[in-house]
Amino acid sequence: MRKTTTLLTAAVLVMAAPVCTLAQTVDPNVGNTDTPFIQNIRPDRPGQTVTTNMLHPRQVQLEAGVLRFDPADASWGARRTVSNASLRVGFFNHIELRASQGYLHPLPGTSSFREGSPSPAIAGFTPLTVGAKFLASTNQDARSQVVLLTEMTLRTGDASFLHKSYEPAVRLLVSQQLGARYGLEANIGFRQRGFQAADTKLGQYVGTLALNGPLGGNFGFFAEGYATWQRSTRFLPGLTSGLYWRLLPGLRLDVTAGQQFGNLGAGFTLGGGLSVRLPK
Repeated sequence: MRKTTTLLTAAVLVMAAPVCTLAQTVDPNVGNTDTPFIQNIRPDRPGQTVTTNMLHPRQVQLEAGVLRFDPADASWGARRTVSNASLRVGFFNHIELRASQGYLHPLPGTSSFREGSPSPAIAGFTPLTVGAKFLASTNQDARSQVVLLTEMTLRTGDASFLHKSYEPAVRLLVSQQLGARYGLEANIGFRQRGFQAADTKLGQYVGTLALNGPLGGNFGFFAEGYATWQRSTRFLPGLTSGLYWRLLPGLRLDVTAGQQFGNLGAGFTLGGGLSVRLPK
């Protein structure tokens, strides 16, 4: 098992090396700092793709949204709603600190515990996730970016979330600016429950590819394809698309719709959110 894990780690590093080299060879003096792509807010929501955008020191960004989805587990009910919020803080040395938490709304007409059942109806605050972004590129405003995201989900949240465990996760984030306002972003990552080598067998891989850009003055679009998979299961692909309205360079509203496919986890999603960055 250790040999397999070592080989997987080495493969990721080999693939990341040329990508980092590409990002680092971009001329830092290309005059890209004042482009709309850099100046305008770029939130990590609303899809599966996490942007390579890094906040500058002392910048703070709050992202909040609500998602209506079909759970894979029928015992959760036909439709569920989850609210989520993320706090991002720009730190020094090209580091961004972050924390996010969700709230799973109870089903209508139910209490936190089902009558006649020893197991609770799952609802309430979800476990807190903390993490950090680390810039691998040489310039924070370059057209090509490579960022490493590390996260840890803690054993917090409502008691109805059973079998809680520490969940470490890592993602490689890559982006390429197209023109002055379009962006192509990709993620590849891995998450597992616990720290044992055997836990990697149940760990979940994720890959995403997203395109975003303008449709007019302050309006734009977002579209992504993604897939999650484990060693013992097949790919579970999905699509997410939406529109955003940027009222100010540091203020954005969005609405999205998505569909996940496959026998496990198939379902339709609808969502909306708000993102605020201070100072601009």
